[in-house]
Amino acid sequence: MSKNYIPPKQGWVGQIFDSLFILALVYLSLYLPLFFKSDATVAVAASASAKPTWASLNLSPVVQQQWEKLGYDAEKAAALISNRFDYTIDPMWLIITAVVIVGYFFFVIKISDKEYREVIAEKFGEH
Repeated sequence: MSKNYIPPKQGWVGQIFDSLFILALVYLSLYLPLFFKSDATVAVAASASAKPTWASLNLSPVVQQQWEKLGYDAEKAAALISNRFDYTIDPMWLIITAVVIVGYFFFVIKISDKEYREVIAEKFGEH
């Protein structure tokens, strides 16, 4: 009969490092779009020189009331309404993203295969 497998234990320093590293990656991925300000924000700032009104924003009275319920006046709402999302996809960054994801996938499979073979060898012996 084979003995029970006991996985290796990671030290607390490694766990702290792993946790902080993942946390830093999450914050970086969330704040990266803010670091690369687009031209759209400059265009909105330039068009905001004239004081907007609800009528100039072409909003119905019902929509106007909803904005006011949220605590926005015409000037604050104009910045949100006139700032359109840019959904263009840069092919180069799409390819880079795909390569990174596929590379990570193969890395995980390679490491998992190695560790799986180690567990099988330890549990059942070399074949």
